Amino acid sequence: MSSELIEHPPAVAPEGVCPFPHGAGRPAPQRSRADEVVRRVLRIKERPAGVSDNAALATFQKSMLISATRCTLTYLVFPFALPAVSVAKGVGVILGMTIGIFAMVCDVFTIRRFFAVDHKWRWYFSAAALGVITLLAVLLVQDIIHLAR
Repeated sequence: MSSELIEHPPAVAPEGVCPFPHGAGRPAPQRSRADEVVRRVLRIKERPAGVSDNAALATFQKSMLISATRCTLTYLVFPFALPAVSVAKGVGVILGMTIGIFAMVCDVFTIRRFFAVDHKWRWYFSAAALGVITLLAVLLVQDIIHLAR
């Protein structure tokens, strides 16, 4: 047996102090030039305190749900429900535009969150989010053209 002492955390930590070191000993993440460019464009400083990879994933799921809601309303609910109840012309388009813009903003925040936490899948999730943003932008332009007529 070795005579060296093994340092253990105290059995009971003082109130409000975590006995296990975390965060302070974490090595600085190695980022590619592309990561640095994206972080600069999205104005991301460093990893926000208390934000985990799971929180980033939850944000992604919420933004995708908002985008899915917009598409469901636009293509399934509005075409059938609004004419049935004789709602004023253009209400569905305006509501769809509002939800679409909100969804795009949420998607941008999702991308920011993934890059802020240096999530290992940040590029894949960002590609999916950018695809959704592109589709929503096309729909937004179509809605604007529809309103202009």
